[in-house]
Amino acid sequence: MSVSPIPFSKPYLSGREFQYMEQAVRSGKISGDGLFTRKCHAFFEQELGFQKALLTSSATDALEMAALLLDIQPGDEVLVPSYTFVSTANAFVLRGARIVFVDSTPENPNLDVAQLETLITPHTRAIVPVHYAGIACDMDVLLAVAARHNLAVVEDAAQAIDSFHRGRPLGTLGTLGAFSFHEAKNIIAGEGGLLTVNDPQLVRRAEIIREKGTDRAAFFRGEVDKYTWLEPGSSFLPSDLTAAFLWAQLESMTRIQQRRHVLWQRYDDALRGPLAARQVGLPVIPGYATNNAHMYYLTCRSLAERTALIEHLARQQVLLVFHYLSLHRSPYYAPYHDGRTLPWADYYTDHLVRLPLYYELAEADQDRIIDAILEFYAVWDKS
Repeated sequence: MSVSPIPFSKPYLSGREFQYMEQAVRSGKISGDGLFTRKCHAFFEQELGFQKALLTSSATDALEMAALLLDIQPGDEVLVPSYTFVSTANAFVLRGARIVFVDSTPENPNLDVAQLETLITPHTRAIVPVHYAGIACDMDVLLAVAARHNLAVVEDAAQAIDSFHRGRPLGTLGTLGAFSFHEAKNIIAGEGGLLTVNDPQLVRRAEIIREKGTDRAAFFRGEVDKYTWLEPGSSFLPSDLTAAFLWAQLESMTRIQQRRHVLWQRYDDALRGPLAARQVGLPVIPGYATNNAHMYYLTCRSLAERTALIEHLARQQVLLVFHYLSLHRSPYYAPYHDGRTLPWADYYTDHLVRLPLYYELAEADQDRIIDAILEFYAVWDKS
């Protein structure tokens, strides 16, 4: 009997996305900073506690804005985890920065804060922690290091909406923060992102850089009688159609998150015991962090095992995917890397595999995935 394919991810419509997009069109305002952008900004600032929130077209845009706001210059050094998406580093490379890669920890793919002090030089300007799978980095240590050396902190919180560090929302701890609303995230807008500005002295410049380097936002608020070019910038703001879609998602965030938590916990309840006994790695949630149910992943014991597991699930019409390739070994940046080995970044490159997790994943389908994984290990460990 044939079975239906189970994708890795599936965009979820909460119910009012098209209604709000039509409302935006009928309002006659679908370019940036319309009604729905303002609604989203208010939600992030009033409900989630972000000091200043600015929608962007992507998390990549938010990170590129961060690099401009920090006035990163050629020769500046920025500390970035090697195990991350290319945008984390690329935003600063575009400004001429030298990327100094930080290894991951044995417990999870987040950067190892214990290495930071040894990597800081007089040229270091910023640290960019990535909250992998929505799980906070050890921000107590990281922020203390940054304060001692007068460094900016840019939180790459692309996966971390609705996740916290000691009760504080991720994205509010650093100088700046970047979120993603890509279709594979918890809360989506197709594409889309958010810059959080936690330093009041950067708020005005953030608005200027986002609006092509002009004070156009202040003009529309009636604060200046005309707007003009003040510094380099770009068009980082999204269409209000994107914001309208996002607003429908934000209205349903509690429900979306509740469902994702149920699915995440079902994986954990079924897999943790039998796989931990086999020394297969599972997600670790430190005591200072919360889990936003963005991702459930395994770390297999070898590359061969991971490859065989993916192939085994594929034969049963289930799509498992691995994740990042270590940036310090990438074709582009390997010639510029300082030669240090980063064993844990490479370990996750070769061993980590992500399981399907999305709102509409039926429990019967999730059981298929769980059963197929346990079946694989029952056979693999005997081979």
